[in-house]
Amino acid sequence: MARVAIFLYSVVAYVLFLAVFLYLVAFVGNLWVPKSVDTGTASDLGRALLVDLLLISLFGLQHSVMARRAFKRWLTGFVPAAMERSTFVLAASLVLGLVMWQWRPIPAPLWQAEGAAAIGLWAMFALGWGIVLLSTFLINHFDLFGLRQGYLNLVQRAVTPLPFRTTLLYRLVRHPIMLGFLIAFWFTPQMTVGHLLFAVGMSMYILVGVKHEERDLVEALGADYVVYRRGTPAFIPGLPGASEDLPVQARREHA
Repeated sequence: MARVAIFLYSVVAYVLFLAVFLYLVAFVGNLWVPKSVDTGTASDLGRALLVDLLLISLFGLQHSVMARRAFKRWLTGFVPAAMERSTFVLAASLVLGLVMWQWRPIPAPLWQAEGAAAIGLWAMFALGWGIVLLSTFLINHFDLFGLRQGYLNLVQRAVTPLPFRTTLLYRLVRHPIMLGFLIAFWFTPQMTVGHLLFAVGMSMYILVGVKHEERDLVEALGADYVVYRRGTPAFIPGLPGASEDLPVQARREHA
């Protein structure tokens, strides 16, 4: 029964993620939903800025803390290892849902594109979300969102780490998922102050979060990731790879 419960937990977490992700697409694009980045209950400018910045900070804090290897080790002292990823996915979905629910719009316009320019921006918006979705499948979509772990536990098979590999978009940039988010957040035919605040806040989280994630990847994968990191740019194809200082253990493995 415990294995069935864990699997059902992973399914519930995944379904919630999927619903929140689809709502996020509509939220950022002001598409078909009653509450979007530019619609909803209005507040005075000061209160809107305060609430929105707190919401973005909460999202960044939850992701940054729960994504760290030390927190994962701590969490698996309380829940089965097969539930760890689904717990992260569940928490992230709930926090992102809270961000969108409580977001205070600041609808002052900064630009409004029309005609061919608007079509081009909508195309880039769609491209960004397409890159996000495709990239999750390139590394194993169901492992990333916890379903693989729940299923393997259900059939009493060991949850082994996936091999490190680089396919398609991962040969061009190290973080195509985050690149897709950046494109989707910034390319819009109608940019408002509130949308700009959302895009800037999420972009700052992505840049900071990627830095911490890469340190974890270097520690976990060693020389393989060091070589990949040095030869592949983070976000923009064609740029040089990273050259920052790396953890001592990884430098030794690379040497």
